[in-house]
Amino acid sequence: MLELPQRMGKRVGLLLLAVFFVGAGVSHFVNAEFFVAIMPPYLPAHLELVYLSGVFEIVGGGAVLLPALRSLAGWGLILLLIAVYPANIHMALHPELFPDTPPMAIYGRLPFQLLFILWAWWATRPEPGASTTRARSAGL
Repeated sequence: MLELPQRMGKRVGLLLLAVFFVGAGVSHFVNAEFFVAIMPPYLPAHLELVYLSGVFEIVGGGAVLLPALRSLAGWGLILLLIAVYPANIHMALHPELFPDTPPMAIYGRLPFQLLFILWAWWATRPEPGASTTRARSAGL
């Protein structure tokens, strides 16, 4: 059952997180060549890893909407963001390989990835008193 946070800011943050990750995951299939291009050369199976990360983004983005999976999905998205961070570092260390990408986009990805980690953590944490409120509304 879909149960969203009570606080409006947290509810909007969670919904935007879901939309963001599902959209990002879909883009791994629609625009796979971009993601393959930013993969560090030391990683194997570039296309397969792009598709795999896309699947995890879609699944994680959907799972944050399910209360029973929300916390686990949040941690999964955080681990995924950490796992793909080497691609951002690769871009920053080799901007000459990406002449069509503005430097601001290349270097801006580094701190934004950290903000996305914080966003995933914050949006998927239970609200204070959430279990008490649910139990009270259930008559327990």
